Amino acid sequence: MKIDIPAGTRVLVTGATGYTGQVLTRKLANAGIRVNAIARDSSDLSPLEDLDIEWFRGQVFDQEVVDAATQNVEYIFHVAAAFREAKSTEQDYRNIHLVSTQRLAEAALRQPDFKRFVLVSTMGVHGHIKNPPGDETTEYGPGDLYQSTKVEAEVWINQFAPENKLSYSIIRPCAIYGPGEKRLLKLFRMANKPVFPILGYGKCWYHMVHVEDLSNGIIKAATHPNAESEAFLIGSNEPIALEDMARLIAKLYNRKLRVIRMPIQPFFWLGDICEMVCKPFRIEPPIYRRRVAFYSKDRYFSTAKMRDTLEYDPIYDNTKGITESAHWYRDNGWI
Repeated sequence: MKIDIPAGTRVLVTGATGYTGQVLTRKLANAGIRVNAIARDSSDLSPLEDLDIEWFRGQVFDQEVVDAATQNVEYIFHVAAAFREAKSTEQDYRNIHLVSTQRLAEAALRQPDFKRFVLVSTMGVHGHIKNPPGDETTEYGPGDLYQSTKVEAEVWINQFAPENKLSYSIIRPCAIYGPGEKRLLKLFRMANKPVFPILGYGKCWYHMVHVEDLSNGIIKAATHPNAESEAFLIGSNEPIALEDMARLIAKLYNRKLRVIRMPIQPFFWLGDICEMVCKPFRIEPPIYRRRVAFYSKDRYFSTAKMRDTLEYDPIYDNTKGITESAHWYRDNGWI
Protein backbone atom coordinates (compact mmCIF):
# COMPACT_ATOMS: atom_id res chain seq x y z
CA MET A 1 0.00 0.00 0.00
CA LYS A 2 1.22 3.49 -0.86
CA ILE A 3 1.91 5.57 2.25
CA ASP A 4 0.90 9.21 1.86
CA ILE A 5 3.15 10.46 4.67
CA PRO A 6 6.26 12.01 3.11
CA ALA A 7 9.64 10.45 3.82
CA GLY A 8 11.46 12.37 6.54
CA THR A 9 8.27 13.15 8.47
CA ARG A 10 8.62 12.53 12.19
CA VAL A 11 5.90 10.40 13.80
CA LEU A 12 5.35 8.76 17.17
CA VAL A 13 4.24 5.15 17.61
CA THR A 14 3.21 3.85 21.02
CA GLY A 15 3.03 0.11 21.53
CA ALA A 16 5.71 -0.31 18.86
CA THR A 17 7.06 -3.53 20.38
CA GLY A 18 3.64 -5.22 20.36
CA TYR A 19 2.38 -7.46 17.60
CA THR A 20 0.54 -4.79 15.60
CA GLY A 21 3.02 -2.10 16.60
CA GLN A 22 5.95 -3.98 15.12
CA VAL A 23 4.25 -4.38 11.74
CA LEU A 24 3.13 -0.75 11.70
CA THR A 25 6.51 0.60 12.79
CA ARG A 26 8.38 -1.44 10.19
CA LYS A 27 6.12 -0.18 7.40
CA LEU A 28 6.61 3.43 8.45
CA ALA A 29 10.37 3.15 8.89
CA ASN A 30 10.82 1.32 5.59
CA ALA A 31 9.00 4.20 3.89
CA GLY A 32 11.68 6.61 5.12
CA ILE A 33 9.52 8.06 7.89
CA ARG A 34 11.37 9.08 11.07
CA VAL A 35 9.87 7.08 13.91
CA ASN A 36 9.85 7.94 17.60
CA ALA A 37 8.63 5.10 19.79
CA ILE A 38 7.77 4.75 23.47
CA ALA A 39 8.63 1.43 25.09
CA ARG A 40 8.52 0.24 28.67
CA ASP A 41 11.90 -0.46 30.29
CA SER A 42 11.12 -4.18 30.16
CA SER A 43 10.18 -4.22 26.47
CA ASP A 44 12.27 -6.24 24.03
CA LEU A 45 13.51 -3.96 21.24
CA SER A 46 15.40 -6.64 19.33
CA PRO A 47 12.69 -7.38 16.71
CA LEU A 48 13.09 -3.81 15.46
CA GLU A 49 16.83 -3.37 16.05
CA ASP A 50 17.56 -3.20 12.32
CA LEU A 51 15.46 -0.04 11.98
CA ASP A 52 16.46 3.56 12.68
CA ILE A 53 14.07 4.31 15.53
CA GLU A 54 14.46 6.85 18.32
CA TRP A 55 13.38 5.06 21.47
CA PHE A 56 11.96 6.69 24.59
CA ARG A 57 11.93 4.27 27.51
CA GLY A 58 9.26 4.50 30.17
CA GLN A 59 5.51 4.40 30.64
CA VAL A 60 3.29 5.73 27.88
CA PHE A 61 1.34 7.78 30.42
CA ASP A 62 4.41 9.35 32.06
CA GLN A 63 4.36 13.10 31.39
CA GLU A 64 8.13 13.48 30.96
CA VAL A 65 8.29 10.56 28.54
CA VAL A 66 5.34 11.91 26.55
CA ASP A 67 6.82 15.43 26.38
CA ALA A 68 10.15 14.11 25.08
CA ALA A 69 8.70 11.63 22.58
CA THR A 70 6.24 14.05 21.00
CA GLN A 71 8.70 16.82 20.19
CA ASN A 72 8.15 17.96 16.57
CA VAL A 73 6.08 14.94 15.58
CA GLU A 74 3.42 15.41 12.91
CA TYR A 75 1.45 12.21 13.51
CA ILE A 76 0.78 10.07 16.57
CA PHE A 77 -0.20 6.42 16.23
CA HIS A 78 -1.42 5.47 19.70
CA VAL A 79 -1.38 1.67 19.53
CA ALA A 80 -0.31 0.87 23.12
CA ALA A 81 -2.70 -1.28 25.13
CA ALA A 82 -2.70 -2.76 28.61
CA PHE A 83 -1.91 -6.42 29.20
CA ARG A 84 -4.94 -8.45 30.24
CA GLU A 85 -3.40 -10.07 33.31
CA ALA A 86 -4.65 -11.01 36.75
CA LYS A 87 -2.20 -8.57 38.29
CA SER A 88 -3.49 -5.63 36.21
CA THR A 89 -5.55 -3.18 38.25
CA GLU A 90 -8.30 -0.82 37.17
CA GLN A 91 -5.82 2.04 37.43
CA ASP A 92 -3.36 0.17 35.19
CA TYR A 93 -5.98 -0.05 32.45
CA ARG A 94 -7.03 3.56 32.93
CA ASN A 95 -3.44 4.85 32.87
CA ILE A 96 -2.52 3.04 29.66
CA HIS A 97 -5.77 3.67 27.80
CA LEU A 98 -7.18 6.96 29.08
CA VAL A 99 -4.43 8.93 30.82
CA SER A 100 -1.94 8.24 28.04
CA THR A 101 -4.48 9.38 25.43
CA GLN A 102 -5.06 12.60 27.35
CA ARG A 103 -1.37 13.41 27.74
CA LEU A 104 -0.46 12.50 24.17
CA ALA A 105 -3.32 14.55 22.72
CA GLU A 106 -2.45 17.56 24.87
CA ALA A 107 1.20 17.24 23.82
CA ALA A 108 0.17 17.02 20.15
CA LEU A 109 -1.41 20.47 20.40
CA ARG A 110 1.99 21.89 21.35
CA GLN A 111 3.66 20.62 18.15
CA PRO A 112 3.74 23.33 15.45
CA ASP A 113 3.22 21.06 12.43
CA PHE A 114 0.99 18.40 13.91
CA LYS A 115 -1.35 16.71 11.43
CA ARG A 116 -3.38 13.90 13.03
CA PHE A 117 -3.78 11.71 16.10
CA VAL A 118 -4.79 8.09 15.38
CA LEU A 119 -6.23 6.36 18.44
CA VAL A 120 -6.33 2.57 18.21
CA SER A 121 -9.23 1.25 20.26
CA THR A 122 -10.99 -2.14 19.94
CA MET A 123 -14.16 -3.66 18.51
CA GLY A 124 -14.75 -4.77 22.09
CA VAL A 125 -16.14 -1.35 22.96
CA HIS A 126 -19.38 -2.55 21.32
CA GLY A 127 -19.60 -5.75 23.36
CA HIS A 128 -21.93 -8.54 22.27
CA ILE A 129 -23.82 -7.77 19.05
CA LYS A 130 -27.39 -8.85 19.75
CA ASN A 131 -28.75 -8.04 16.29
CA PRO A 132 -25.87 -8.41 13.84
CA PRO A 133 -24.30 -6.90 11.99
CA GLY A 134 -23.11 -4.12 14.26
CA ASP A 135 -21.30 -1.08 12.94
CA GLU A 136 -19.56 2.06 14.17
CA THR A 137 -22.88 3.51 15.39
CA THR A 138 -23.70 0.49 17.59
CA GLU A 139 -23.97 1.57 21.21
CA TYR A 140 -21.10 0.96 23.57
CA GLY A 141 -21.35 -2.28 25.54
CA PRO A 142 -17.95 -3.02 27.13
CA GLY A 143 -17.67 -6.24 29.07
CA ASP A 144 -14.49 -5.74 31.11
CA LEU A 145 -12.06 -3.11 32.37
CA TYR A 146 -9.93 -3.32 29.24
CA GLN A 147 -12.90 -2.44 27.05
CA SER A 148 -14.51 0.08 29.40
CA THR A 149 -11.30 2.12 29.68
CA LYS A 150 -10.99 2.02 25.89
CA VAL A 151 -14.48 3.51 25.82
CA GLU A 152 -13.37 6.21 28.27
CA ALA A 153 -10.50 7.13 25.94
CA GLU A 154 -12.83 7.33 22.93
CA VAL A 155 -15.40 9.44 24.77
CA TRP A 156 -12.70 11.78 26.04
CA ILE A 157 -11.04 12.39 22.68
CA ASN A 158 -14.39 12.81 20.94
CA GLN A 159 -15.00 15.78 23.22
CA PHE A 160 -11.46 17.13 23.59
CA ALA A 161 -10.37 17.08 19.96
CA PRO A 162 -13.19 19.21 18.45
CA GLU A 163 -12.98 21.69 21.32
CA ASN A 164 -9.23 22.13 20.71
CA LYS A 165 -9.18 21.74 16.92
CA LEU A 166 -7.10 18.56 17.10
CA SER A 167 -7.34 16.35 14.01
CA TYR A 168 -7.96 12.74 14.99
CA SER A 169 -9.33 9.39 13.91
CA ILE A 170 -10.30 6.27 15.87
CA ILE A 171 -9.54 2.73 14.72
CA ARG A 172 -11.46 -0.21 16.21
CA PRO A 173 -9.63 -3.40 15.21
CA CYS A 174 -11.45 -6.68 15.03
CA ALA A 175 -9.62 -9.72 16.44
CA ILE A 176 -6.03 -9.36 15.26
CA TYR A 177 -4.25 -12.36 13.78
CA GLY A 178 -1.50 -13.31 11.36
CA PRO A 179 1.86 -15.10 11.27
CA GLY A 180 3.59 -14.99 14.63
CA GLU A 181 0.52 -13.86 16.57
CA LYS A 182 0.23 -15.66 19.93
CA ARG A 183 -3.20 -14.81 21.31
CA LEU A 184 -5.16 -16.86 18.76
CA LEU A 185 -2.51 -19.58 18.62
CA LYS A 186 -4.44 -21.58 21.21
CA LEU A 187 -7.42 -21.85 18.84
CA PHE A 188 -5.19 -23.27 16.11
CA ARG A 189 -3.72 -25.75 18.59
CA MET A 190 -7.18 -26.80 19.77
CA ALA A 191 -8.30 -27.35 16.17
CA ASN A 192 -5.28 -29.59 15.63
CA LYS A 193 -6.64 -32.05 18.20
CA PRO A 194 -9.32 -34.71 17.68
CA VAL A 195 -11.93 -32.90 19.80
CA PHE A 196 -12.79 -29.21 19.72
CA PRO A 197 -14.97 -28.11 22.67
CA ILE A 198 -17.33 -25.15 22.36
CA LEU A 199 -19.17 -23.79 25.37
CA GLY A 200 -22.81 -22.97 24.74
CA TYR A 201 -24.89 -23.52 21.65
CA GLY A 202 -24.62 -20.25 19.76
CA LYS A 203 -22.82 -19.45 16.51
CA CYS A 204 -20.05 -17.60 18.38
CA TRP A 205 -19.40 -15.28 15.45
CA TYR A 206 -15.86 -13.97 15.39
CA HIS A 207 -14.76 -11.02 13.29
CA MET A 208 -11.06 -10.98 12.54
CA VAL A 209 -8.53 -8.67 10.91
CA HIS A 210 -5.18 -9.68 9.48
CA VAL A 211 -2.36 -7.57 10.91
CA GLU A 212 -1.39 -6.42 7.41
CA ASP A 213 -4.88 -5.06 6.82
CA LEU A 214 -5.02 -3.46 10.26
CA SER A 215 -1.69 -1.68 9.90
CA ASN A 216 -2.68 -0.47 6.42
CA GLY A 217 -5.96 0.86 7.79
CA ILE A 218 -4.19 2.67 10.62
CA ILE A 219 -1.81 4.36 8.20
CA LYS A 220 -4.61 5.31 5.83
CA ALA A 221 -6.60 6.88 8.67
CA ALA A 222 -3.68 9.22 9.36
CA THR A 223 -3.96 11.00 6.01
CA HIS A 224 -7.32 10.29 4.39
CA PRO A 225 -9.55 13.40 4.51
CA ASN A 226 -12.64 11.26 5.14
CA ALA A 227 -11.08 9.88 8.33
CA GLU A 228 -11.17 13.22 10.12
CA SER A 229 -13.07 12.86 13.42
CA GLU A 230 -14.37 9.43 12.40
CA ALA A 231 -14.21 5.94 13.89
CA PHE A 232 -13.66 2.84 11.76
CA LEU A 233 -14.05 -0.85 12.43
CA ILE A 234 -11.17 -2.53 10.61
CA GLY A 235 -11.74 -6.17 9.75
CA SER A 236 -12.32 -8.69 7.00
CA ASN A 237 -15.42 -8.28 4.88
CA GLU A 238 -17.21 -11.10 6.72
CA PRO A 239 -17.06 -12.68 10.19
CA ILE A 240 -16.63 -16.42 10.68
CA ALA A 241 -18.40 -18.77 13.08
CA LEU A 242 -16.04 -20.40 15.57
CA GLU A 243 -16.99 -23.92 14.49
CA ASP A 244 -16.36 -23.08 10.83
CA MET A 245 -12.99 -21.64 11.72
CA ALA A 246 -12.04 -24.77 13.68
CA ARG A 247 -13.08 -27.05 10.83
CA LEU A 248 -11.08 -25.02 8.31
CA ILE A 249 -7.95 -25.21 10.49
CA ALA A 250 -8.42 -28.94 11.07
CA LYS A 251 -8.73 -29.50 7.33
CA LEU A 252 -5.51 -27.56 6.72
CA TYR A 253 -3.76 -29.85 9.22
CA ASN A 254 -5.37 -32.98 7.72
CA ARG A 255 -7.26 -33.65 10.92
CA LYS A 256 -10.72 -35.09 11.43
CA LEU A 257 -12.40 -32.82 13.94
CA ARG A 258 -15.21 -33.64 16.33
CA VAL A 259 -16.93 -30.58 17.79
CA ILE A 260 -18.43 -31.07 21.25
CA ARG A 261 -20.90 -28.57 22.69
CA MET A 262 -21.14 -28.19 26.45
CA PRO A 263 -23.36 -26.05 28.71
CA ILE A 264 -21.65 -22.75 29.45
CA GLN A 265 -23.05 -21.79 32.87
CA PRO A 266 -20.98 -24.25 34.97
CA PHE A 267 -17.84 -22.81 33.40
CA PHE A 268 -18.86 -19.28 34.41
CA TRP A 269 -19.13 -20.52 37.99
CA LEU A 270 -15.78 -22.28 37.75
CA GLY A 271 -14.19 -19.15 36.27
CA ASP A 272 -15.55 -17.00 39.10
CA ILE A 273 -14.14 -19.39 41.70
CA CYS A 274 -10.72 -19.49 40.01
CA GLU A 275 -10.56 -15.71 39.82
CA MET A 276 -11.62 -15.33 43.45
CA VAL A 277 -8.90 -17.73 44.59
CA CYS A 278 -6.10 -16.52 42.29
CA LYS A 279 -6.60 -12.74 42.26
CA PRO A 280 -5.41 -12.01 45.84
CA PHE A 281 -2.16 -13.78 44.99
CA ARG A 282 -1.90 -12.01 41.61
CA ILE A 283 -1.79 -15.41 39.90
CA GLU A 284 -3.19 -15.81 36.39
CA PRO A 285 -6.21 -18.13 36.79
CA PRO A 286 -6.38 -21.20 34.52
CA ILE A 287 -9.96 -20.26 33.64
CA TYR A 288 -11.80 -16.99 34.20
CA ARG A 289 -15.11 -15.34 33.34
CA ARG A 290 -13.82 -13.27 30.40
CA ARG A 291 -12.41 -16.35 28.68
CA VAL A 292 -15.67 -18.25 29.19
CA ALA A 293 -17.67 -15.24 27.98
CA PHE A 294 -15.83 -15.44 24.65
CA TYR A 295 -18.15 -18.31 23.73
CA SER A 296 -21.31 -16.39 24.64
CA LYS A 297 -20.64 -13.31 22.51
CA ASP A 298 -21.11 -12.61 18.82
CA ARG A 299 -18.61 -10.24 17.20
CA TYR A 300 -20.31 -9.66 13.87
CA PHE A 301 -19.87 -6.32 12.13
CA SER A 302 -20.36 -4.54 8.88
CA THR A 303 -17.06 -3.09 7.66
CA ALA A 304 -18.74 -1.09 4.89
CA LYS A 305 -17.52 2.21 6.36
CA MET A 306 -13.92 1.00 6.09
CA ARG A 307 -14.44 0.31 2.40
CA ASP A 308 -16.72 3.20 1.45
CA THR A 309 -15.46 6.08 3.61
CA LEU A 310 -11.85 5.17 4.37
CA GLU A 311 -11.63 3.58 0.91
CA TYR A 312 -9.69 0.59 2.13
CA ASP A 313 -10.37 -2.90 0.81
CA PRO A 314 -8.81 -5.68 2.87
CA ILE A 315 -6.17 -7.87 1.28
CA TYR A 316 -7.11 -10.93 3.33
CA ASP A 317 -10.38 -12.78 3.52
CA ASN A 318 -10.86 -15.34 6.29
CA THR A 319 -9.79 -18.35 4.26
CA LYS A 320 -6.62 -16.74 2.92
CA GLY A 321 -5.58 -15.35 6.30
CA ILE A 322 -6.35 -18.47 8.33
CA THR A 323 -4.55 -20.62 5.78
CA GLU A 324 -1.45 -18.41 5.90
CA SER A 325 -1.41 -18.41 9.70
CA ALA A 326 -1.97 -22.16 9.98
CA HIS A 327 0.92 -22.86 7.64
CA TRP A 328 3.18 -20.39 9.47
CA TYR A 329 2.49 -21.96 12.86
CA ARG A 330 3.18 -25.45 11.50
CA ASP A 331 6.27 -24.48 9.49
CA ASN A 332 7.79 -22.65 12.46
CA GLY A 333 7.19 -25.46 14.92
CA TRP A 334 4.54 -23.68 16.96
CA ILE A 335 2.09 -26.48 16.20
